[in-house]
Amino acid sequence: MRKFLLIATTAALFAAESGWHPHEGGLLKYRVQIRFGEEPDTMPEGFKFGRVSAVAADAQGNVYCFQRGKKADPIVVWDAKGTYLRSWGKGLFGNPHGLRVDRDGNVWVTDNGDHQVFKFSNTGKLLLTLGQKGKAGTTPDTFNRPTDIAFAPDGRHFYVSDGYGNSRVVKFTSAGKYVLDWGRKGTAPGEFNTPHSVAVDSTGAVYVSDRENNRIQIFDANGKYLRAFNNLGATQNIFITPAHSGYVKDRMWIITHRDNIENLTYDTLAGRIMNIDTATGRILGSMESPGHWLHVTPKNEIFIGSLTGNVFRWYPGWLAHGLGAEEGLKPAN
Repeated sequence: MRKFLLIATTAALFAAESGWHPHEGGLLKYRVQIRFGEEPDTMPEGFKFGRVSAVAADAQGNVYCFQRGKKADPIVVWDAKGTYLRSWGKGLFGNPHGLRVDRDGNVWVTDNGDHQVFKFSNTGKLLLTLGQKGKAGTTPDTFNRPTDIAFAPDGRHFYVSDGYGNSRVVKFTSAGKYVLDWGRKGTAPGEFNTPHSVAVDSTGAVYVSDRENNRIQIFDANGKYLRAFNNLGATQNIFITPAHSGYVKDRMWIITHRDNIENLTYDTLAGRIMNIDTATGRILGSMESPGHWLHVTPKNEIFIGSLTGNVFRWYPGWLAHGLGAEEGLKPAN
């Protein structure tokens, strides 16, 4: 018995002193381009980002970011290599938050400062406005600080997570006609405390980041509660890569923190990217990254919108060796 206790105590001390813990599900082996779109700098003279709240890419690989600084347009577009293409939106938004690109290449954003949702063409033409500027509410034609948009797989409906002021998800037709909403503030199934992100899988199931409750809740297309993932922390943002993107089945990607207190304390700086099995919630891989928003491309690039004021481009790859034979970890022979 004493021998067993000695072994257990020694193991516990070693674990406590070992420092780094294994990455959940195994390390995602990616490299990073820290200042995508800014190095090399091809943007108009004087452009400088404030906090980047969201990022997304279209089918052609063009990258759209939504940022809060006064020294650049709120929506900035680059090609896949990071060369500036165009920008728009100066003076239009109270506080930029979410951005998604639909199957037709239209750009949708949520403005949680003025309580509105906008749909633009990919060149910046305003196509649809939902919500009443500066008016918070819970009616079919108002929001209270909406956060995100997600599209049904058939293209006939979309969902808005609403958001910081309200605690609900709102469903609309593709033309912007109100269909229904669900949720209220609380901790029970179907209740929310800051629904911060929303995504839809290939079956039509709706995934909602219930951030301050440290969980992701899953519903059918009409808001019927199905299940929840309680093992993924305080998720900032959700992105789902469908089965036809090279996977046998849907995969969920998230940027998350251990819990809501860590997220708020570190202001999103201590985050982790995770790849999740949508059927079980099992973590398939993870790695560190700051971040408020993420988008995963068919090439398995991960774009992160970071409140540090930049866009990260993570791309598959891992260094085979370091800087030379004099480094602490020498390259393999």
